[in-house]
Amino acid sequence: MKMYKYFLIVISLISIIACGTTPEVSDANITAESMEKYLAEISSDYYQGRKPFTEGEKRTLNYLETQLKEIGVDPGNGDSYFQEVPLVEITGSPDKTMTMKGHGEEITLDLGSDFVSYTERIQDEINVEESEVVFCGFGITAPEYGWNDFEGMDVKGKTVVVLVNDPGFGSDDASFFKGNTMTYYGRWTYKYEEAARQGAEALLIIHETTSAGYPWFVVESSWSGSALHLRSPDGNKDKAAVQGWITLDVAKELFEKSGKDLGAEIRKARTKDFKPFSLGYTMSHSLTNTFKNDVSQNVAGLIKGTERPDEYIIYSAHWDHLGIGQAVDGDSIYNGAVDNGTGIASLLSIAEVFAQGPPPARSVLFLFVTAEEQGLLGSQYYGENPIYPPNMTVANLNMDGMNPFGPMKYLTVTGIGHSDLDEYAEEAAAAQGREILPDQEPEKGYFFRSDHFNFAKVGIPALYAEGSLEHMEKGRDYVKEQRQGYLDNRYHQPADHYDPDTWDLGGLVQDAKLYYNVGQRLASESTFPQWKEGSEFKAAREESMMKN
Repeated sequence: MKMYKYFLIVISLISIIACGTTPEVSDANITAESMEKYLAEISSDYYQGRKPFTEGEKRTLNYLETQLKEIGVDPGNGDSYFQEVPLVEITGSPDKTMTMKGHGEEITLDLGSDFVSYTERIQDEINVEESEVVFCGFGITAPEYGWNDFEGMDVKGKTVVVLVNDPGFGSDDASFFKGNTMTYYGRWTYKYEEAARQGAEALLIIHETTSAGYPWFVVESSWSGSALHLRSPDGNKDKAAVQGWITLDVAKELFEKSGKDLGAEIRKARTKDFKPFSLGYTMSHSLTNTFKNDVSQNVAGLIKGTERPDEYIIYSAHWDHLGIGQAVDGDSIYNGAVDNGTGIASLLSIAEVFAQGPPPARSVLFLFVTAEEQGLLGSQYYGENPIYPPNMTVANLNMDGMNPFGPMKYLTVTGIGHSDLDEYAEEAAAAQGREILPDQEPEKGYFFRSDHFNFAKVGIPALYAEGSLEHMEKGRDYVKEQRQGYLDNRYHQPADHYDPDTWDLGGLVQDAKLYYNVGQRLASESTFPQWKEGSEFKAAREESMMKN
């Protein structure tokens, strides 16, 4: 039997050399049966919804470590399969009001209906007293566009008010902040980060439903109660003291009483002629906090390369979900079968194929990250504390919420146009008789809402894709109905559990094969995929590569 396997490997290698192409994954390597083995287990009630800091986390980590060992994947962090991720759970209690003083009057904003606020600082009390309120357009510094919304304004100690999204939204010019495709500069996380870099005491984003992509009640519910954050040694003092949102109506009132027309100022903010200015108000607001410090874990397994072992391809998927919560129809376990049992099962299936050999020329890291549901925290920590240098990391291939509805005619590449990985995906899809599509809702910024984003931030080209739009046999209406049913009834609900009677794992197998083929090709090459001109991540890669 060993000689027979050796013979097959030799014949495969001869075929690869002769054809000059990457080997296609056979059905014997990734099948619905092998995928189901992992999916049914990791999304079962035994893992209690896989929430960090729970018994469910312990069981999940033990399972992943055991599977990697059995597959034949080595520890990915020295002699350990784990990378510690220090987190803090902050339960904030903002004052019920926020005060704006100026123009001879005092305006009182009410928590929930007018504003939301929180802090990432690990500090018992946050007190902002009479901080000058300034308007800084979209809050963007983008050298590649010659854009600086803070130019001429020292915002240290001030409260910065900015617009949601970016200047390109609503524009037909795809070269101007990518038009309706949201750039990273339009993401609320960027706005908080940039304001902190500028030294702002507080940052308030003006909410507008169309530009944000979601109504005010989403803001109100998402930025209240307790939340997990990464924990830095200095207690996150590099963050602005107060981060939050105000409603459009509040913004209109502030601008009007400052002698400004908000609509006119928004139009100015979409041009390079915009200059930041004071609104003539000061802001006062306080928060009190309680904390719980703990450590979660990323899980890492490595197959070392034979020719270029110090160059890495990273496959990633988040292992966490929402745990045990409010019961719905008698079920309180949020199993997260689609989100992200599908990604976990796909990643383990791909690791199994790589482990079967032949070994890759470059090293391949299989990374299961924690706390994605709490804000992509596990991948953020890896990006800021990488096990392997970003300038030696070839690419990230991320899997999150993969297609459980069957084989698809198309592959949607989220964030298409950013890097050469588009072409890798296109060629791998074509080999399967498929075409690639761009994200159908680019204005919602999905590229920034899964773990690949944190690899892109440090300059590593990243791919995030899945089968979509049209079922191979059942057509487009079927897919639309299935996706809407998932969003309406199962997304982040206890109903997101694996159902062998209704799920079609053919789509998972199809996409896992494609991901394997892209990774296998990258592992066999000596070149690095590049960011395309105009990508906001290109500069980070260039700076990183200068460290070689």
